[in-house]
Amino acid sequence: MRQGLTAMLTATPDFEVIGQASDGVEAVELAAELRPDLVLMDLRMPRLDGVAATEAVLRDVPTARVVVLTTYESDDAILGAVEAGASGYLLKAAPEEELLAGLRSVVAGQVALAPSMAALLVGRARRTAAQVGAPASVTGVGADGPVGSTPTPLSPRETQVLVLVAEGCSNREIGLRLFVGEATVKTHLQHAFEKLGVGDRTRAVTLAMERGWLPATRA
Repeated sequence: MRQGLTAMLTATPDFEVIGQASDGVEAVELAAELRPDLVLMDLRMPRLDGVAATEAVLRDVPTARVVVLTTYESDDAILGAVEAGASGYLLKAAPEEELLAGLRSVVAGQVALAPSMAALLVGRARRTAAQVGAPASVTGVGADGPVGSTPTPLSPRETQVLVLVAEGCSNREIGLRLFVGEATVKTHLQHAFEKLGVGDRTRAVTLAMERGWLPATRA
């Protein structure tokens, strides 16, 4: 698999393969030494799994972007990888054009989430909603102790922006689609981040899906 990916990326002018690792520990060591812009990470590896390796790589090289590339389809695994800091989750079996488009999207600062991965997250959100039967509560701390509250839902415009983020659109593309300026898009994103309690686009999309706040546009 690594040989195939190396051949594909070597033949693509805008990528340069600078290292290969056979397990999670080697991946962390190589990343710290070579400081790559992009890391393709498997989930199931000897010595150190992909989630732990992703955390370690981003701790040592915070400017790197990690894309999980695997055959393993599990919503828990997706969330674990995203919570570890991964910027995307793509399937090994995806067509070459889809893989390259996803990697370019991540390099450009966007989210890369395979359609089947998005479908899993939407399914998880629906199951959670059915089991709970009401919005999840969030516990904060006030002057007199813990305070329970209901998450503030996204506005229609914030939802539209996150849907387009999930489709891999840049801020400029979102602005063109919604007929607003990039500064306005950034403002909507910031408000969405605050409501979701996250600090990046990838986690915002996955958490909004988990809560059932985004439609299953790519399922």
